[in-house]
Amino acid sequence: MARILVVEDEDALRRTITLLLARRGHEIAEADGVEAAEEALAAAPGEFDLIVLDLNLPDRTGWDLMRDLARRVTPPAVIVITAVRPLQRRLDEFHPDGLLIKPFPIDALVRLIERVLGRSHEPAAARG
Repeated sequence: MARILVVEDEDALRRTITLLLARRGHEIAEADGVEAAEEALAAAPGEFDLIVLDLNLPDRTGWDLMRDLARRVTPPAVIVITAVRPLQRRLDEFHPDGLLIKPFPIDALVRLIERVLGRSHEPAAARG
């Protein structure tokens, strides 16, 4: 299964996502902000396959983390979850692999994760 980092400052939502994905066999790490996410990324003994990322975090924005991730040789896939629809220019700049606007049905997140993870195992040329 996949290694997933859940970056969400709302404790209840983060725990719900984490428990759901762990029950599906994924290896999950959690962070409540960008600094904690960067620590989890640095401490990981390998790469994460996917990051589920809130944009409005207490220390910095999810865009800041995506900017840092873009510098990696092979950045992980990113699904953005946010309460406010992002500007199109931000989506065009960062190209997240998925986007969900809160509140969303949890099964919508599961389906999106499965789709993104299936795509992330394809050769880069096939992903477009």
